[in-house]
Amino acid sequence: MTAIAVTIAGSDSGGGAGIQADLKTFSANGVYGASVLTALTAQNTRGVSAIQDVPPEFVRAQMDAVYSDLKVNATKIGMLSGSAIIEAVAAGLRAHATGPVVLDPVMVAASGDPLLAESAVASLLSVLVPLADVITPNLHEAACMLEAPVAGSETEMLSQAEQLLRLGARSVLLKGGHGTGEDSTDLFLDTGGNAIWLREKRIATQNTHGTGCTLSSAIAAGLATGNKLEDAIFGAKRYVHGAIAAADRLDIGAGHGPVHHFHQIWSK
Repeated sequence: MTAIAVTIAGSDSGGGAGIQADLKTFSANGVYGASVLTALTAQNTRGVSAIQDVPPEFVRAQMDAVYSDLKVNATKIGMLSGSAIIEAVAAGLRAHATGPVVLDPVMVAASGDPLLAESAVASLLSVLVPLADVITPNLHEAACMLEAPVAGSETEMLSQAEQLLRLGARSVLLKGGHGTGEDSTDLFLDTGGNAIWLREKRIATQNTHGTGCTLSSAIAAGLATGNKLEDAIFGAKRYVHGAIAAADRLDIGAGHGPVHHFHQIWSK
């Protein structure tokens, strides 16, 4: 049986994040990837210059086409720029067998450009988060979701992860890559109180474009192949750490370049 994962996200014309990063990650981890496009971005390593949303009814049409034909084992959700698209995606999830749902609440690009309208945050929290098996916010996204300061310690990370669970998701992976210190530390917490800290040495590179998309899609790939959630998260963390470590082997653009999705396959 072929493992299949679906990404519901925006397109990055520069190829480092969004749908493009997700499909690369699925392929690198031995999973067949299908896609539902929610937005087009005019984007490169230096920033986002324009965004064109896909009409919500067409987002739903893509979902109906994909899920009615393919036996999907896991679903990753990324950029959803407005409330109407969030509502359309939520309706599609309720209508189809999607497998476990990994929700990456994409709010801001690595360049600092906003990708989610402020007016849509409430919809994301009330409509979509309760449908997720795991949500994967970074420190800044968690702070935005909770209307709180950015967590500056592991104690504050744990407190915010507990608050995020109360929004209705079954588990949360709070990503600490935007923090400081020698280690990049993430926290996994589920509704059973199972707390796991994941630590990797921080890598000095500016080529980190697409790390959030890549991590969430790697988790979905692990789930699609039948791994338990904790194992999928551990595997995804190792994969992304390797992709960041190898990022400087690529020479892409003049800004924040992408991570190396095929670091385990390409010879350079």
